[in-house]
Formats: sequence, structure tokens, C-alpha cells
Amino acid sequence: MTAEDDANRRAAAQHAVTEHLRLTAAGRTDEWVTLFAPDAVLEFPFAPAGVPRRVTGRDALLAHMSNFPETFDVEFVDLVFHEAVDPSLVIAEFRSTGTARPTGKPYEQTCVSVVRTDDNALITHYLDYWNPLVAIEALTPHEVPSEPARGVTFGG
Repeated sequence: MTAEDDANRRAAAQHAVTEHLRLTAAGRTDEWVTLFAPDAVLEFPFAPAGVPRRVTGRDALLAHMSNFPETFDVEFVDLVFHEAVDPSLVIAEFRSTGTARPTGKPYEQTCVSVVRTDDNALITHYLDYWNPLVAIEALTPHEVPSEPARGVTFGG
């Protein structure tokens, strides 16, 4: 591969991630899923109980994301790409800003995603590092009191 080939592949991979964020925020899941290879994997290493840690295949991806537009009204901002040696690997840092629709509470999330694409710039593996505690708080109704026991302490 030439340097120009690498640059084109890197640009196409980054474009796939940018489109992923744009279509997710717009709630256009039918278009969003076409950014993924048929056997793509979406992984959530920090998924809370009740949320799958791994979703495989376009049908499962579509089913997994189908309620996102009714759950969150967000936009993704401050997107930064960290260049990797492999031009088909994208490391992206970004924030989501918006609200949880069921509660009206703010949803302010910081994410890091590690994304692999194929020769056609389709996403083959999306590793999504986000903080589930932010989502849980945003989706917890105001009338549910916070409990000190839910907190975590580090040290004495």
C-alpha cells in the first residue's frame, strides 16, 4: 500500500465513524446499520446489567439500537480522531450532549471508541467505551431518591 492508499483508507474509516455519530444522533437507525458489515460486532465493555456486552450482525444491531431515538435526544460534539498505524483502525474521542427523553434529565456522556473497518470502509468491530452510570442517572426518574449506598468510595 502506498501512503496515498493509507490516507484514503484512513479518511474513509473516519468518515464511517462520523456518519455513525450523525445517523445515531438523528435517530436514523435503518441508514445507520448500513455502515456496518453484515457480521459486524458492537461491544460495550462497561455495559451495566441488562445491557448486552456484545451484539453481532446487522439484524441484532438494528434491534439493539431501535429504541435509541426514543431514549436519548443527543448530538455528538468535540470529535477527535487519534491516528493509528493501521489506517482501517479509528480511535475516536467525543462527547454526547442532550437529554434522556423519558425523564427530561441531561445526558452528558464522554466516549472513546475503537473502530475497525474493512476494505469497503464498513465497520466490522466497534468497541464503545462509555460510562453506564451517566446513562443510568439520566434515565432514573427525578422522584427516585439517590442512595448513599449506591456510591463508591476509594480509600479510607
